[in-house]
Amino acid sequence: MNMKIGMIGCGNMGTAMLQGITASKKALPQDIMVSCRTAATLAEKQMTYGVQITGDNRRVAAFADVLFLAVKPQFYESVIAEIRDTVTEGQTVVSIAPGKSLAWLSQQFEKPVKVIRAMPNTPAMIGSGMMGMCANDGVSAEEMAQVRELCSCFSETEVVPEPLMDVVTAVSGSSPAYVFMFIEAMADAAVAGGMPRAQAYRFASNAVLGSARMVLETGMHPGELKDMVCSPGGTTIQAVRVLEEKGMRSSVFEAMMRCLDSARGM
Repeated sequence: MNMKIGMIGCGNMGTAMLQGITASKKALPQDIMVSCRTAATLAEKQMTYGVQITGDNRRVAAFADVLFLAVKPQFYESVIAEIRDTVTEGQTVVSIAPGKSLAWLSQQFEKPVKVIRAMPNTPAMIGSGMMGMCANDGVSAEEMAQVRELCSCFSETEVVPEPLMDVVTAVSGSSPAYVFMFIEAMADAAVAGGMPRAQAYRFASNAVLGSARMVLETGMHPGELKDMVCSPGGTTIQAVRVLEEKGMRSSVFEAMMRCLDSARGM
C-alpha cells in the first residue's frame, strides 16, 4: 500500500496496530511516523519497529495520509485542538476512542475532515483482533476499503452503523476482560482440584479458544453446541445447572449493559 501512516499515541492498542502493520509490510517503516508523550517509549518503538518518531503531534499530522488517534479518550479534545490546523481535507483520521461520535470528532476539528471511528480490541496484539468501524460522509468507499485493508493485518473488521459502535465496545472492545476472568476462574478451580497452574491455564484457554472456533466455523447456535456437551445425567449438565443458579447469563448481560451505558456517556 502506497500511503504514509501516522500514529499519535502508542500504548497497548497503538503498539498492537503498529506491530501488525509493520509485520505485514503493508507500509514500510520509513512511511510510518509515531508520536507519544515519553522519549523512552519513542526510542523503544523506533528500535523495535524502525519507524520514524517525534514528540510533535503536529509533525505526525502533517506527515500522514492516514492518521490514527490512539490516545486515551480524555486527551482527544486537547490533541485535536493541537493538530486541527495541520490536518487537511485530503487526509483520513481514524479514531479508536469509545464514546466519541463522528459528529463530536468533526466538531472538534472545526472544518470538514474525513473521519473513521474504529473500536479494536486487545487480541489485535497477536493478530486476532475484532474491529467495528464506521465513517462520516467525507470518507469514500475506496478510502474505507484502504483503511480496512490496512487494519486487516491485526484484526478482523466489520463496518457497522454508528449507533452500534457503543455496542461494539461492550461485545468486543471490552469483552476480552470478561473472557480473561472466566479463564482465570476455570484455572483456579482446576488448581483447587490439584492441577498445576500453568497446565490449568493451558487447558482453560484452549477450551475457550476451541469453543469460539466451533461457533464461528460450524455456524451452529451456541445453545445447540452447549446441548451437544450436556449428556443426560452427565457431569456437564450439573455444572450448567450451577451456573444458571448463580446467574451467569444475567451477570454477563448486566455487565455488558453497564459497559454500554458507560460508553454512551463518554
